[in-house]
Amino acid sequence: MNNIISNILRFLVFLIVQIVICQHVCLFGYMTPALFLLALFLLPLELPLSLQYLIGFASGFVVDAFAHTLGVSSFSCTLMMFLRPFIVRFLNGTNFNRFESIERPMPGVKDFRWIFLYTLILTSIYQVISVLLGTMTFRNFGHTLLVMIGNTLFTVFVVLCVEYIFYNKVRNES
Repeated sequence: MNNIISNILRFLVFLIVQIVICQHVCLFGYMTPALFLLALFLLPLELPLSLQYLIGFASGFVVDAFAHTLGVSSFSCTLMMFLRPFIVRFLNGTNFNRFESIERPMPGVKDFRWIFLYTLILTSIYQVISVLLGTMTFRNFGHTLLVMIGNTLFTVFVVLCVEYIFYNKVRNES
């Protein structure tokens, strides 16, 4: 029960921070962090997939409602949550159908390389889809590519900083 409450509170806090602060950050004119993705990254892997999709869609819907992006984040988050189990399997090198034996994707449980790749791949998926849907053109693709790369790197940096500051648990080496 405590785990459910902490996940809901984390979800709400990251959405509020995204809406109130991160939506208004625009580094170098085009880099905006998507910190709310961290709430999705830290969801337990053993949650039913349908619930993960619903949470991804709901978080994207809330961001869309306040950013006036008409479903861009909703679709991007839902697709990212759909691809998340495949990314975890790829990073773990396993063919598990379920995630009962896989640990939580957070610092102290997984090493930095795993966390970095997990965050980079999922953030890249989100940013590529959301930027391409947001622009809906290939006319100025150089600038669009720069926005995708800049948003991805800035988001990965912010997410890893927050993750290692607030969620770093000491690993038991026994």
